[in-house]
Amino acid sequence: MTRLTRLATDLAVATGFLTRYPIPAEMQTDPPDGARAAWAFPFAAVLAMLLPAFVFLVLLELGAGALISALIAIGASLLVTGALHEDALADSADGLLAGKTRESALSIMKDSRTGVYGTLALVFSILLRAVALAILVAEGSLNAALLFIAAAAGGRAAMVCQWSVLQSARTDGVAATLGRPERSVAVCALLSGLGAVALLAGLSGALLPALLAIGAAALAAAGFTIFVSRRLGGYTGDTLGATAQISETAFLVTLAICV
Repeated sequence: MTRLTRLATDLAVATGFLTRYPIPAEMQTDPPDGARAAWAFPFAAVLAMLLPAFVFLVLLELGAGALISALIAIGASLLVTGALHEDALADSADGLLAGKTRESALSIMKDSRTGVYGTLALVFSILLRAVALAILVAEGSLNAALLFIAAAAGGRAAMVCQWSVLQSARTDGVAATLGRPERSVAVCALLSGLGAVALLAGLSGALLPALLAIGAAALAAAGFTIFVSRRLGGYTGDTLGATAQISETAFLVTLAICV
């Protein structure tokens, strides 16, 4: 396998894992080498958000209100990703906030039912992102769409960082079976995410506010990672997805405040 082929395979694996896009089986590894492909998660996030961003722009062009357009665009992103990270956020909120012990927290997180903490986390996450995105429309529709994509790329990079620095809290589960990214892979994911955010923010003319937003997202992701480490002793697939959601929300909200 040539280097270029390996890079393309990693991107296909990352996109197949993070989205519902139909990726041909011959373009992926069997089983999926998610840990090796983690460097490409930010790029897969960009691909995932192209369609929702397009929907957002079309709705605004048709005269839909900024908030309605933002909510529908986020709904479109849920369809593209299969609400993978939203489900993880809800499970993490239920387990980490309702579970009194490590074991009970992990047990609750495996339960497919969503409790009050998970429901509230979803509501606040979606509303905060939608309102922030609607506010950013004042900077221009295309600029808001670019920052919408940038937030997703940064969130996936934050997810890989937690995946790399913590041990798995379980021996089973999807995240455990995918392995753990090497530090070099995590560094590449971080640089890929920062590069994507910087490029998209630069194109939108909001590079300085984006730098502040990156700082806020990094603090939010780091704080959550420390909390997860103390609470569970390691990551789970749910905490990884929750990290993406938390950092993405922090990024958009900070941008909405700063621009």
